[in-house]
Amino acid sequence: MQKIGAARFKAECLAILDALTPEGVIITKHGRPVARLIPVGQEGADLIGLLRGKIEIKGDIKSTGVVWDVAES
Repeated sequence: MQKIGAARFKAECLAILDALTPEGVIITKHGRPVARLIPVGQEGADLIGLLRGKIEIKGDIKSTGVVWDVAES
């Protein structure tokens, strides 16, 4: 996802809107994200699979990592 500083966004707003991709743009101030601009009409179903290949799952996704020792009394 493209990141743009707020000053640049202000100066190039119309051009950025014309070139907006389905992923959108993150607008930053002093390097910190403050807003995300995405196209209108992007439904939840369009977002399924958007992060495919961009995130990695490490370990057992169904586990909390805590071992339970339950002893019957």
